[in-house]
Amino acid sequence: MKTLLSAAVCLLPLFCLAEDGPPITPYRPSVSSPAQLPAAGQLELELGGLSSKSDDGRRNSLPYALKLGFNEQWGIVLGGEAYVSAPDGSGGHARGIGDTLFVLKRAFVLDEASALGLELGAKAPTAMDGIGSGRADYSLNGIYSRDMGSVHMDANLNATRLGAYDAGSGRVQTGLSASFSSPVNEQWGVTGEWSGTRRSGAASTAQVLVAFSYSPSKRLTVDVGAAHGLNSASPNWAFFSGVVLPLAQLW
Repeated sequence: MKTLLSAAVCLLPLFCLAEDGPPITPYRPSVSSPAQLPAAGQLELELGGLSSKSDDGRRNSLPYALKLGFNEQWGIVLGGEAYVSAPDGSGGHARGIGDTLFVLKRAFVLDEASALGLELGAKAPTAMDGIGSGRADYSLNGIYSRDMGSVHMDANLNATRLGAYDAGSGRVQTGLSASFSSPVNEQWGVTGEWSGTRRSGAASTAQVLVAFSYSPSKRLTVDVGAAHGLNSASPNWAFFSGVVLPLAQLW
């Protein structure tokens, strides 16, 4: 499997980077972000597929993220959905690109086992009507990451100021998540997570997630998993798969 994946990655010369380069820092597949940044100067790509089912119908998308660390303390993330197919409320589907998220990230390394992180995000309403809200959102996310033996934990607490919200509901949405990941062997790993959101005047969401990852090398990780909503305001089921790999060493 390692040979096949390596060959597939090298179909495009841009992806064929030396195996002795810095390891990648996957943020997929959990909702929680880690405090750690990618290696300085290494541009990383995260690309996947996501299919979720709720009472409104099925939503399919191609989420992506480009990550770049300037140094050990500062970095940026550009993310969004390259393509979305979502129910439009009239029995059909709206199709197009999704909204775009810009994140400035600061990491605070406490010691070899723990770190804090702070993310300042802004969502640009690049999606068409029926896919996005049509308004800009702004968010602040606090992160605590810690290695506990073989288990790695990422805990996130965030607040988002929504540009579009219903009358009688709050404008600020809070979110909480905790992700736990552990290696199964040198190449396989498993992740479990709980996450949820809350906003006054609106139904709260909650879900659990389980995922498996396969890393044939320190420069490539493939993941697959599923999430299940714990209440009626959350998608019933979501299935996803994706890949994390370096695009270029910029400095």
